[in-house]
Amino acid sequence: MAAPNIVNVSTITGNTAFLTASTTNSNVIVNAAASGSVYKINTLVASNKSTSSADITVEVVRSGAAYSLAYQITVPDKSTVVISGKDTAFYLVEGDYIRTLASAASAIVITSSYEIIT
Repeated sequence: MAAPNIVNVSTITGNTAFLTASTTNSNVIVNAAASGSVYKINTLVASNKSTSSADITVEVVRSGAAYSLAYQITVPDKSTVVISGKDTAFYLVEGDYIRTLASAASAIVITSSYEIIT
């Protein structure tokens, strides 16, 4: 699990990931084990597009251990909840990934903006 020195980076590539959360764990962003990159997560937003409230769990997985960013947070119907914003940015090192789990299939869409730093 390595990460490049971000003082002297060669590239920073902006990206956005979208995922319709499922009732089984689903990966939103994966930083592959040998990517040679660190991912800076700028925002994670959960939007409920259904007409009923739904819960969302968002975790960072590192070395097989899951760390909750949001645990069974209720997202009201037709509403959006910011899980992590620019003021709470964090990094994914090689081998880390973000996964979600929803209480209702196809109700919540996760949107994340991030930078791939190499």
